[in-house]
Amino acid sequence: MPASLEDALERLEGALGPLEAAVSRRLEVERRRGDLETELQLMQDDRARLAVELDGATARLNRNEAAARDVGERVQRAVVSIQDVLAHIDRTPPNGRS
Repeated sequence: MPASLEDALERLEGALGPLEAAVSRRLEVERRRGDLETELQLMQDDRARLAVELDGATARLNRNEAAARDVGERVQRAVVSIQDVLAHIDRTPPNGRS
């Protein structure tokens, strides 16, 4: 084989090594990018699910707070009624006539 052809083949083989390494690195970067994109999509899906759950929990909390206010108002009215009854009893003479 002529020397110039041998030299060309050696240079080609010498260039193929770094080229193959560069292709491997590029493929690894693309694989990682794909992994990151998949992970990002999963995180976005989780975020959307959590937002829906948070909205539901907030709505339940608002309903519970409204119910607690209503119960508190009813208890307060009952306390006032009982106090009125007790005050009326204290003012009533022992013989039962008012």
